[in-house]
Amino acid sequence: MLSVSMSQTPVNTEARDESQTENVGGRRPMDQLRNNSSGRMATETVRDGRVLVLYTGGTIGMIRNENGVLVPKENAFLKKLRNYPHMHDREYAEERFGSMGPLVLPMNATDSRRVIYNVLEYSPLCDSSNMTMDDWIRIAEDIKQSYEHFDGFVVLHGTDTLSYTASALSFMLEALGKIVILTGSQVPIFDTRSDGLDNFLSSLVIAANYNIPEVCVYFGTNLMRGNRTSKISATAFEAFSSPNCAPLAKANIKIEVDYRAIFRPCTLEKFHVHASLNRNVGLLRIFPSITTDLVKTFLQPPIEGVVLQTYGAGNMPMNRKDIIIELSEAAKRGIIIVNITQCSTGCVSGVYESGKQLEEAGVISGFDMTPEAALTKLAYVLSKKEWDIETKRQMMQTNLRGELTAGRPPFLQDLDLVDAVARSLRISSTSELQELGTILFPAMLNAAVLSHDEVKLEALKGYGADISQTNADGRTALHIACCEGDVRIVHCLLRMGANVHIKDRFDRTPLTDAIEYDHHEIIKVLLQCGAHLHGSAHLIAEKMCIAAAVGNVKRLKSYGLANADLSQHDISGRTPLHFAALHNKVSVIQFLLEKGVETECLDKAGQSPYDLAKAAGSAEAMTLLSPSKSSNTLSNEIQSVSS
Repeated sequence: MLSVSMSQTPVNTEARDESQTENVGGRRPMDQLRNNSSGRMATETVRDGRVLVLYTGGTIGMIRNENGVLVPKENAFLKKLRNYPHMHDREYAEERFGSMGPLVLPMNATDSRRVIYNVLEYSPLCDSSNMTMDDWIRIAEDIKQSYEHFDGFVVLHGTDTLSYTASALSFMLEALGKIVILTGSQVPIFDTRSDGLDNFLSSLVIAANYNIPEVCVYFGTNLMRGNRTSKISATAFEAFSSPNCAPLAKANIKIEVDYRAIFRPCTLEKFHVHASLNRNVGLLRIFPSITTDLVKTFLQPPIEGVVLQTYGAGNMPMNRKDIIIELSEAAKRGIIIVNITQCSTGCVSGVYESGKQLEEAGVISGFDMTPEAALTKLAYVLSKKEWDIETKRQMMQTNLRGELTAGRPPFLQDLDLVDAVARSLRISSTSELQELGTILFPAMLNAAVLSHDEVKLEALKGYGADISQTNADGRTALHIACCEGDVRIVHCLLRMGANVHIKDRFDRTPLTDAIEYDHHEIIKVLLQCGAHLHGSAHLIAEKMCIAAAVGNVKRLKSYGLANADLSQHDISGRTPLHFAALHNKVSVIQFLLEKGVETECLDKAGQSPYDLAKAAGSAEAMTLLSPSKSSNTLSNEIQSVSS
């Protein structure tokens, strides 16, 4: 079970504000760990980045006992973090949230967001060598439960099986739109000389500030695609490598992200978790003099999928027809056998005769997948009941999450636009090239959106543009399209992988823009792709109250479509119905009553909407809100006022 390690929840990203509850026995249910408004409203201009940390166990949080042996100790990790100045700005946190609020990273002059994070400690803490598929499912489900309430997620995990967990999560978290980072350490974070501090700090900063919708592994100074990593050292601080895929980001003095390398989901669907995995899978490594009986036994029921690790470019001993026969018979029985290389870099190919023999026997290519990715992908694909065996074989050879490079690598167009401009300007340094791309592409993408030009958008993507690249204000092409109101362009951008969760420098998401321009069809499309309300519940309520005060029913409908709570109160305790009553906005009152909002809620002065209507002499509002009316009478009077 989960042990929730704090009693204070962070700021809400939904419209509903949930009250704080007591922390019974140091534990609170997951569904209360939400971004709800709590503590004082932030008065500083710096925005918040919210991160949920799942502490599953591992070396990073271990404590040395009296004998100097590393052991996990329940509830010790969070207590130590609160007293660790690198990890927690106690003065700021206590002023804003109270002594038992979320943890807050210290800030420096270059930070654009204040990183606020909550820690969920698993109980019992799990040594990574004990990790199972059930643990992968638990992590995935915990991310699902809190997905809409945090900007990013960090999973603290033991290093031994970290790559297996990262690979599995990359497949299980379908249509992922936010970053999930797995990290750990070779030495406990509280030791004098530890890699844990940098790994954890960097993971938090990246998760709170960068929109990279992938499951990643952070170790050393590299942010790597999770399903491309393997542990390569038991002792080095650079313990993980991504042999066939360059890092997505490097964290040195500056964090440099290769946005063109990010694998973005291009389907119009909402984030969801595939929580079922096939456990009848295994790894079979070919070695000299391997016996036929061993291979035959390995391929017996209940086995349904095998990752076959062969020599070099996917080769088998050519004089072992006995093994080829066993593999062929297994493939005919419906067992999916995936061929990957034993080498740490490179991929399998059919350049040698022995590789061709395997292909003819029904063994399929795993290209350049790591063993961890191939095994977890096989467990994922085989669990898809809606796919037949041929579809499953095809999916194993399809690049689903950036886990493989099939055939020709995904090159950009032969003429890279940025390179062409750089040559004309005599620019050659990497930093200048990156800066040029951040200027050119957002401007051209936004221009294509404004001209409603789908062809140009497709062309720019082909030339290397990251469709979710931000301009100087942190705004993307999708932000602009949601202001413009062209559903066709919005669909086009989403199909190309545009991310619905990116916040600009004003903390506005594309959904915010769609709401404030009342583009109802676009709101529906964004919700279909997983968009949700961000920001303080009180601030959302304030905007709805303003709309109610001026009689803007269309705006309230926009918020309603976006799943806002139309009964949400502002900081003074007043709801949109209070303001509609005070200003006698009959059409707004009718709309809100039809939506079933609370009518007896009291503001901080103890006044209900009816009380305000009475005080302001708003006759029509008083008629509609009279507390003595029955539901039938009220319905008739709404119709009467309407007519």
